[in-house]
Amino acid sequence: MRRRPAAAAEASEEGLAVVQDVKHWSNPDYTRVVVYVDRETEYSHRLLRRDPAIDKPPRLYVDLAQATLAEGRQRTIPIHDDLLSDARAARYTPDSVRVVVDIKSFETYKVFSLRDPFRIVIDVWGKNGAQAAAPGDAAGVAPPAPPADRAGKVPRGAIARQLALGVRRIVIDPGHGGKDFGAPGFIPGVHEKDVVLQIARRTARKIREELNLEAILTRNDDRYLTLEERTAFANTQRADLFVSIHTNASRDPRAYGTETYFLNLATDDEAIRVAAMENATSTKNISDLHSILNELLRNAKINESSRLAEMVQATLVRNLERNGYSRVKDKGVKQAPFYVLLGARMPSILVETAFISNREECRLLTTPAFQEHLAEAIVHGIRAYIREIQPTAFEAPAAGPSG
Repeated sequence: MRRRPAAAAEASEEGLAVVQDVKHWSNPDYTRVVVYVDRETEYSHRLLRRDPAIDKPPRLYVDLAQATLAEGRQRTIPIHDDLLSDARAARYTPDSVRVVVDIKSFETYKVFSLRDPFRIVIDVWGKNGAQAAAPGDAAGVAPPAPPADRAGKVPRGAIARQLALGVRRIVIDPGHGGKDFGAPGFIPGVHEKDVVLQIARRTARKIREELNLEAILTRNDDRYLTLEERTAFANTQRADLFVSIHTNASRDPRAYGTETYFLNLATDDEAIRVAAMENATSTKNISDLHSILNELLRNAKINESSRLAEMVQATLVRNLERNGYSRVKDKGVKQAPFYVLLGARMPSILVETAFISNREECRLLTTPAFQEHLAEAIVHGIRAYIREIQPTAFEAPAAGPSG
């Protein structure tokens, strides 16, 4: 399959894009390989089946046109997990680079690109990893969604059947970090990356203490993680839910409120704007992403993610109102193509807790009390979601006979 850049990239000194790095993350059922390129360029990919005549294993290759390999870059990247043996990058022709992934075993795969910076993502799933997703294969179409009732709610049984084993492990993702400060606050010196880390820590602690479930943070300090690394972390940790926590921002300092997103095609300009902000890319790139998003959504748990978003959004608004905050604006549940949710194999949402660009909400976001109330609301929403699909969850075991 061939992908063309939306616009011609500026020429480097040699007129070639430079493959700068290849990284990978894996568990026994899933591996993500990411090829980092210094600018956008055309690429194609192809799966080659095992060739016993020449004793060649199955392999997947990605050819990058008008590209070269960075000087001194490691040519072979050992992976040695249950799915892949290694990845190899080399000049294929004088003006192209081929990245080959040698396969031990796989069930399905996807290849797609992200922008700003340009990178090519290769997701490979084994049999168990593929079964964990919604039915459907890499060459087929998305499975039909379960029928909704008149209120638009997906039947509880349909979601429960798709989740099968229930919720045991939740990955909480504090957005941004390190060199990525996120949105600047209305108050000088306040940054999104610091605020959401505090909210995420409180959320994880409450999940452990109140729900007695495992909660893992993608980062627990001020470090930089790429968006694709966060999703890969959730997948490799075999998370049952993925919640990315952010603060919203707007050029209009009067904008305020709370909203929750799940992965899907954006339905309005505001959703595109927010996705572009969190993806650190342009609104045009978000629109261009729609052309390939249907392919990426085949195994996304859209129905479950939508319901989780509804539960969390409802408890956010209710909890803030109950705790006496006078200016609570319910901006609702929305959908947009957030990079950090692409490829997640579990119900996943992105929470825009409040507007850090608003004077009052920025002040609140820096207070431990407001952070605690936000975390409490997110956990209550998660609890409500789990109880909807598992009605007996969190019930105390019946006492045994005395004497």
